Amino acid sequence: MSDLKLFRIEFGSASEVVGKAMGLEKPLQLLIENNMDALFGVRFLASEYSTGKKHGGRIDSLGVDENGSPVIFEYKRDTNQNVINQGQFYLDWLLDHRAEFQLLTQSKLGTAAAESLDWTRPRLICVAGNFTRYDENAVQQIDRSIELVRYRDYEGQLLALELLTSTEAKATAAGHTGAPAKGTSAVSKASSGKTVTELHEQAPTHLKQLFGQLETFLLGLGDDVVKNVTKNYYVPATEELCLRGDPSAVTEAARVCEGAHRRIDARPRLHSRRHEYRTFRHGQPRDRSCYRR
Repeated sequence: MSDLKLFRIEFGSASEVVGKAMGLEKPLQLLIENNMDALFGVRFLASEYSTGKKHGGRIDSLGVDENGSPVIFEYKRDTNQNVINQGQFYLDWLLDHRAEFQLLTQSKLGTAAAESLDWTRPRLICVAGNFTRYDENAVQQIDRSIELVRYRDYEGQLLALELLTSTEAKATAAGHTGAPAKGTSAVSKASSGKTVTELHEQAPTHLKQLFGQLETFLLGLGDDVVKNVTKNYYVPATEELCLRGDPSAVTEAARVCEGAHRRIDARPRLHSRRHEYRTFRHGQPRDRSCYRR
């Protein structure tokens, strides 16, 4: 499983708490759905969502993350080679049924959330008791945003989540697959504009130079800092940090931008994407920012 071990300390004596997969898949699903925002930073939409008679499937859980990206959850109690293929099938279904998903989002989270959906990178999160090395290798070959999360239950009191591997789809790979779904214009008006990449290419030279200075500084904060591209903005992200607005970074970024004729919010959004281990007490999830994109 992992080199990390959990011990209970009582009266100066240490006893190991053995982690294991849950006996049934459903308790895991209910636990995550009830605490989806705390555990993954995703707003819950639906459980066991039917894909209709033609596809004949049921998506375990649906949600929307903090960037407006649709998220599919698939759970397996233990190692199962079909979870990734099954998840990809549902991703294809999702891209072909955008209007249906937008209406679901509108009914659950409101019109504003539905209009701000970002279809450039829909996510698939596979949660299982374990994965094989073949699963991890297979995911790396797929141009989709897929995350393999391994979990362990500790006597029903603690839950550990470990991000084994993740892939990031190209900005246009998922968002422009196939023709737009019928009936999407009513709720996707806001998302039909130009992407941040297109706006960047069309920006005046002096703004490109200013952005280049800021980008150079942010990427220079560490070797693990990378630039993630969403539909509407760039997100500097690091695999090791869980920061929102490092004061020193804000100060230095402000110095870099000195002389600009417009106010620029220079607070970097640095979110952790890799965690060796995180534990949560059942019923009382801790550290809401520890598993965020």
